[in-house]
Amino acid sequence: MQIKFRQATPADVEATIQLIYLSGPNAFNFVFSTDTKGSAIDFLRKAYLDGAGEFGYRNHVVGIENGRVVATGGGWSGQNGLAFMLAAARQIFSQYGLISGAEVITRGLRTESVIPPPKRNQYYLGHFGVLPEMQGQGIGQLLIHYLLDKGRAAGFKTAVLDVATTNVRGQALYERLGFVVTKERMSALKNVHGYVANHRRMEKLY
Repeated sequence: MQIKFRQATPADVEATIQLIYLSGPNAFNFVFSTDTKGSAIDFLRKAYLDGAGEFGYRNHVVGIENGRVVATGGGWSGQNGLAFMLAAARQIFSQYGLISGAEVITRGLRTESVIPPPKRNQYYLGHFGVLPEMQGQGIGQLLIHYLLDKGRAAGFKTAVLDVATTNVRGQALYERLGFVVTKERMSALKNVHGYVANHRRMEKLY
């Protein structure tokens, strides 16, 4: 198996947004799915193609095997906080309109009480996704190493990520790679579309 990682591009959109969505479908549905203004996938597509912000293609990499996208992940820092907030607001209001957009933003801010943004001096890793049929072959580990190298090259000393308490396999992988749990946050967030599970913040010193 030969996996090559590279910067994500707009052309990767359909494969990549499905993998981003699979990294946390219930939480994405809680925040972004609505009865009348579209699904979480619809929003992720718009935000990814926009390029800016947490979900933009500029902040993601993809793993390629035999010409197809088999994995994706994102990396960014708290230094992007204001730019990400402005990009998210623009993308959300464009997708949902004023009233529904305000409701989406409110749910997003509530979710940040469980999955908070990183500090300015931290490199955050997220949105890990590997095709289901390719899981268990070490691709996730290669992806995280690739992202960690990007953070190291950018001068960061600490990498952070969040993992749902239900994701036992994911936490075990992160622990093998040197991450340790520093905080657990409980969640009671749910609606008819989805829910936000309890999450653990994990950190690794370079």
